[in-house]
Amino acid sequence: MSFGEAARRLMGVAAVLLGWRPAEFWAATPAELATILEGLAEGAGDTAPGMDAAELARLKEKCPDGG
Repeated sequence: MSFGEAARRLMGVAAVLLGWRPAEFWAATPAELATILEGLAEGAGDTAPGMDAAELARLKEKCPDGG
């Protein structure tokens, strides 16, 4: 993969995850971007667990029309 292609992909990630525009991406140092992305990755496991079958059944019973 060329530098240009890798930079384009990384800029897309920064745009989606961080809301950065191209100028903000290019103004950041590689160390700054790495620190931010590492922080996001560390927090990725902190999400709540998914819904289990019993919870889904309870919600279907509570709202049978899906509303």
